[in-house]
Amino acid sequence: MTFLIIFLCIVALILMITWGKINPFLAFLIVSVATGLLLGIPFNKIIDSVQKGIGDMLGSLVIIIILGAMLGKLVADSGAAQKIASVMMEAFGTKYIQWALVVTGFIIGIPLFYGVGFVLIVPLIFSIVYQYKLPAVYTGLPMLAALSVTFGFLPPHPAPTALVMQFHGNIGITLIYGLIIAIPAIILAGPLFSKTLKNIHSVPLEIFHGTTLPEKRLPGTVSSFLSALLPVILLMLTTIISHFISTETLFGQIIFFLSEPAVVMIISLIVATYILGIKQHKKIKDIMLTYTDAVKDIAIILLIIGSSGALKQVLTDSGISNQIATQLNHINIPPLILAWLIAAIIRICVGSATVAGLTTAGILAPLILQGHVNPNLMVLSIGAGSLACSHVNDSGFWLFKEYFNLSIKDTLRSWTMMETIVSVVGLAGVLVLNIFV
Repeated sequence: MTFLIIFLCIVALILMITWGKINPFLAFLIVSVATGLLLGIPFNKIIDSVQKGIGDMLGSLVIIIILGAMLGKLVADSGAAQKIASVMMEAFGTKYIQWALVVTGFIIGIPLFYGVGFVLIVPLIFSIVYQYKLPAVYTGLPMLAALSVTFGFLPPHPAPTALVMQFHGNIGITLIYGLIIAIPAIILAGPLFSKTLKNIHSVPLEIFHGTTLPEKRLPGTVSSFLSALLPVILLMLTTIISHFISTETLFGQIIFFLSEPAVVMIISLIVATYILGIKQHKKIKDIMLTYTDAVKDIAIILLIIGSSGALKQVLTDSGISNQIATQLNHINIPPLILAWLIAAIIRICVGSATVAGLTTAGILAPLILQGHVNPNLMVLSIGAGSLACSHVNDSGFWLFKEYFNLSIKDTLRSWTMMETIVSVVGLAGVLVLNIFV
């Protein structure tokens, strides 16, 4: 009965948005409340769940998304995006631009949370898409596939790291195995799968569409790349340094503070304001108008992402993830496949990869600790399952849909399929590795 309720609520959400043309923010709120009632959450707790879900989702993303939009708008309007696109096309050409973006996405994804990385690399994707009139989904999806794989498979991301600790695995070995599995997953879900998506019509957010400027008015190559990639550079440097110093020292506390994504974005925006604004003889007033326009353009995205958190929280508070895991735990199938299956079903129902991974770990921990399976491979199996079939209850789905300005149908056939391919290939890689290790 529980599965039927979740299925009907998700169908209702899709129909309200597509057929009923209801604003996704309103649709999420209505469905979240209805789902809470049907799953037996007390009347006086439902709104608390909705508010907590919105708060938790936006609390971790709102600063980053807003500052990222400001930075992206400035990079576009100043001509820096145009310069970056020109340099990358000269270096790799149209034929190999996807592979250049894949490598960039993989490097960026190792130290960054998915939402942070997404916001940072989207302007780079769109600058190439706009200037060279390439299909947006075809060009950008491989880069996002690389980003997603690093988030789900590789330490030091929260879920894989937490699973390694919980299963008493080896973080270095897990990272090596994860890299082995990541390569085929990214290739199949990225450049190869995207070849089937060239006909998807996408007009990405206008805020990243800068005016084409004459060459002599463009910022320099170093200024352009530094402004766009400074958040990534700072996060990677602080992450590396933090592994070699103690947070109990003053220097360690400073590095920890500087490694916070919000702080990194503030510093990056200040630097870009000078390099791409003041240094280019722009008035502060005009730069601030650019930032205001950027916030207006992404306001609805923030609301939609926040409301998707409401549905996730309602499902979590209902205890559905634990019910699903407990029921599946009695199925007599190999542990690595069982772990993937439990994580995948929880992910589909709840929408959060992290919740799916950690819930599955709690259920299967006794099995791991008894030595029945390689703990490092179990981490990767759960990580792969937690990425399966991202759809309307996942904030990543809405980030992709709204930034690329797609219909739900096209988002399902591109984003959802990409995530599912990553998940299935990840499981296959784990099973192959299990033969040899």
